[in-house]
Amino acid sequence: MDLMLRVKLFVVRIDGDDPRKSTALKIVRLGLALKIPPNSIPRKAIVLDPFAHEVLTPRDRELITTHGLVVVDTSWNKPLEDLRRMFKVLKGIHRVLPLLFAGNPINYARPTKLSSVEALAAALYIAGFKEEAKLILSKFSWGHTFIELNKELLEGYSMCSTKDEVIRIQEEVLSRLKGQTRS
Repeated sequence: MDLMLRVKLFVVRIDGDDPRKSTALKIVRLGLALKIPPNSIPRKAIVLDPFAHEVLTPRDRELITTHGLVVVDTSWNKPLEDLRRMFKVLKGIHRVLPLLFAGNPINYARPTKLSSVEALAAALYIAGFKEEAKLILSKFSWGHTFIELNKELLEGYSMCSTKDEVIRIQEEVLSRLKGQTRS
């Protein structure tokens, strides 16, 4: 693991897309994350899970510090029910990220279509590990775009003390987006 990271990052790879295009595997190759099998997830690690019922908040910082942060690298083109079942069996404490917009060139500005490295960076930023978030994103030519595009949201989420506050920010953004589509 890279000495500049104060947090253990874990990648669980489950028959995903082209491994040469995987942002998660790139940070593994760079020594910024550790690839682990699904059954090796630390019991109290935070697992980024789009189906989780609890939103990630700055209060998850202690668990991330102590037990690590996990991203699942897989193909999101699988049937929704297959993905749901897959996440259900994973150990760890599952959290969903609040609304953010992709900065990667494939899904630029699309809500919730984050790459694995963007998801890790978002969780790190929200939990107060802003330098670590910027470090892992710096390994991608477009990485800075994710922070620039989401700066206001990331800062807002990182200042929240409860999940209700995080959800309120998210709902304000969704409300503004709905207003724009009606115009």
